[in-house]
Amino acid sequence: MNNVTKFGKVAVVCGGFSAEREVSLNSGRAVLNALLLKGVDAHHFDPQETDISNLREYDRVFNVLHGTFGEDGSLQGVLDGFKIPYTGCGVLASAIAMDKFRCRLVWQSLGLPNVPYVVLHDDSDFDAVETDFGLPLFVKPASEGSSVGVMMIEETGGLAKAYPKLKQYHGEILAEKAITGGEYACSLLGDDVLPSIRIIPKGKFYDYEAKYLRDDTVYQCPSDLTPEQEREMGELAKRAFSAMGGRGWSRVDFLKSDDGKLYVLEINTVPGMTDHSLVPMAAKEAGIEFADLCVKILEQTL
Repeated sequence: MNNVTKFGKVAVVCGGFSAEREVSLNSGRAVLNALLLKGVDAHHFDPQETDISNLREYDRVFNVLHGTFGEDGSLQGVLDGFKIPYTGCGVLASAIAMDKFRCRLVWQSLGLPNVPYVVLHDDSDFDAVETDFGLPLFVKPASEGSSVGVMMIEETGGLAKAYPKLKQYHGEILAEKAITGGEYACSLLGDDVLPSIRIIPKGKFYDYEAKYLRDDTVYQCPSDLTPEQEREMGELAKRAFSAMGGRGWSRVDFLKSDDGKLYVLEINTVPGMTDHSLVPMAAKEAGIEFADLCVKILEQTL
């Protein structure tokens, strides 16, 4: 079926109210233009500007609403109630993936390799965490995406100073051991695993600025993984995604230790679709142009 009228009237939902609003708007513009190029009856829809109940006027939703409400199961629940098909994961998988702490509990139960972490509280022994993990280490809010709030702790006593700054975010605060052998992304499109990407930031780590604002971050695609490591990463990505009940498409992020061990870091159920984004980059390496990628993702709603 090549006739795009099968999709009906499509809302490209983006923007919203989260800390990732600007990134989401950029993703939305890119997806909207791609779908229009393919002849799809696609329309911009920003929940900050238009009442969410107006989605009843559409036949399906292409969701690129990153962060809170769009990626945590809330929008998915609304759309299920409206009986409107949408791209990506359902309520449960979205909610679990957005919560890095509970997502890791699921993975731990299946024996998937997790980055060593602890949940911080007001009465945590921050000095002991620094001693156990060593420096540098990372601290982050469990329920934000796009590296929002992620901080690298390099000096003794830094964790106790950083912790109060992260209490503004919803959910748990995690401290993580630094895994320094490389950061990777593995994208899933339906049953297919796209080529992995190694991410090499010019700064100290792959933060929000490196993801969206800088032009000096290096993306290796194909990456430097051996064929065996590439297969292992793909299998781990599929297992991690399946464990949450994932469907459609996603990006699974990994860290590699200096001795070559792979660790699942997190899953993005509404990955970025900007000119800096990794899923389009991996798809292009696999021979899928951006507009075709958008149509393939939308086809998963049929």
